[in-house]
Amino acid sequence: MAPLLRSEIPGVPCRRGKVRDVYDLGDRLVIVATDRISAFDWILPTPIPDKGRLLTGMTRFWLDHLTVPNHFLSDDIEAIGPPFAACAPQLRGRTMLVRKTSVFPVECVVRGYLAGSGWKEYRSGGTVCGIRLPADLRECEQLPQPIFTPATKEEAGHDINISFEQMAEITGKLEAVALKERSLEIYRRAAEHAAGRGILIADTKFEWGRLPGGEILLIDEVLTPDSSRFWPRASYRPGASPPSFDKQFVRDWLETTGWDKNSPPPELPPDVVARTRDKYIEAYARLTGQKFQG
Repeated sequence: MAPLLRSEIPGVPCRRGKVRDVYDLGDRLVIVATDRISAFDWILPTPIPDKGRLLTGMTRFWLDHLTVPNHFLSDDIEAIGPPFAACAPQLRGRTMLVRKTSVFPVECVVRGYLAGSGWKEYRSGGTVCGIRLPADLRECEQLPQPIFTPATKEEAGHDINISFEQMAEITGKLEAVALKERSLEIYRRAAEHAAGRGILIADTKFEWGRLPGGEILLIDEVLTPDSSRFWPRASYRPGASPPSFDKQFVRDWLETTGWDKNSPPPELPPDVVARTRDKYIEAYARLTGQKFQG
């Protein structure tokens, strides 16, 4: 089946993110994970075949494995409604019917290793989001224990790291404590499972929402290569950035093209598309223990 860059469901209000098309059914949402891929805050013109199905499959696996309250209701396309059933071949495997929540406006980031923006901040001042860390840690080194480092949710550009105290001002203190505890607990359980499958979860971000009655639910994608850093356990060595199960092939290739990151990005060559798809498939197979049926 051809890659899906954009879904079209006539008559249903839709909000499009970098990867997902979200349709509003009132008290429920339909989330369609397309095959779009983004890098350096741009949506690229070339899709990665099956990416949306792989992300949805991994999210469904984690929701079942973690058994935490979440927003998932169904992935039965025909049961969602006639407009969606009419597009069932295109939507199957990449679509979730979920409960609509009031979304907490923060990214709940958990870091088990010192990488990315956390490494940059640590090098300049020995802290990550205001958390003082031991001296002389190396790049990508495992932290003594996972840390919770929230960030703002930005509509455009990069999310901005904030302290827990700043988060509490946004969400309320009780809610901030609950989100921190739940995020850390889920990360620990997921990291243990993944390590047994040969993958280190360096860091990840969770999103949470609240129902009108006050119940807090895990929402959106969960522990995918788009929301996490996955590293191969066998080749991991602290002191250097290891290869990852995500779109690093895409970023690396873009860095060689001379693209200025301020104008529309170029098309991806077939070999970069294929290698990126293979990495997503490998992550899916390792984590779920199942062969991806593309």
